[in-house]
Amino acid sequence: MNLIPGIDITSGALSAQKMRLDIVAQNIANAQTTRTAEGGAYKRQIVSFETELVKRAGGASLSTVRIGGVTNDKMPGQQVYNPQHPDAGADGLVNMPNVNLAYEMVDLITASRAYEANLSVVKAARGLANKVFEIGK
Repeated sequence: MNLIPGIDITSGALSAQKMRLDIVAQNIANAQTTRTAEGGAYKRQIVSFETELVKRAGGASLSTVRIGGVTNDKMPGQQVYNPQHPDAGADGLVNMPNVNLAYEMVDLITASRAYEANLSVVKAARGLANKVFEIGK
């Protein structure tokens, strides 16, 4: 029996937000990558979440969040005129990644705040469990 059910629920959210932070960091790191192994400019990655039911002893179930998938953003990147660039076409245009640093920074801040909020839930649940053990003394 788990005395701290909030930790079970929050652990899924923590791992989902960590994955989101990793993807945002990858997007920022590749904001200027014009050539990938697949060919062409880097495509921004998007994380989607979905609800997951967690079965508990006694038949009760609780819902948590998990990663539903990581997909490429379909929005096209900009074309920049730079005939000196090694990836420039015959017309001098370079296909740039579809990464907008302003959007990525908003995603980064949102994901880190959500991670901090879930971590606060874990700390509060642990503190409550410690108080329960003190009562029994």
